[in-house]
Amino acid sequence: MTTLNPRRLGGALRAGACGIHPLEAGTGLLIECGSWLHRDDFASRFITVGASISDGVTLLATIDWEAAVSALHAGELPASGGERRMLLLASSIAGGTLVSLNDALPGIDRRNASLVVTAIAHAAGLPDPHQETDKQYLNG
Repeated sequence: MTTLNPRRLGGALRAGACGIHPLEAGTGLLIECGSWLHRDDFASRFITVGASISDGVTLLATIDWEAAVSALHAGELPASGGERRMLLLASSIAGGTLVSLNDALPGIDRRNASLVVTAIAHAAGLPDPHQETDKQYLNG
């Protein structure tokens, strides 16, 4: 059972995904959307946390993407439309679960759409598109 606060849990998830762009991107998307790590019904069932075997101290965490999406589809994991879309998109990027973009993208708000664009760029190994735009404005 996961009992870490959402901030520490997010850090452990990022550490567990480190070095694999799609996993980093999908995990980051789930963290940044802001709801799932605050839900005990999600964190306690689908996130596993443990200490790194390399140093015995660093917390690493993983998400069972397939089980989470299966529970969502089976109605065992209640979610708003926005939460549902973001979990499906994050799971597809990080875990390769199938998602219809035609179903998942319409209806997300501007903030979440921006998070998805950033996650896709990261998964592809590209720099954050927003940082590149910011650099263009700063450099004239």
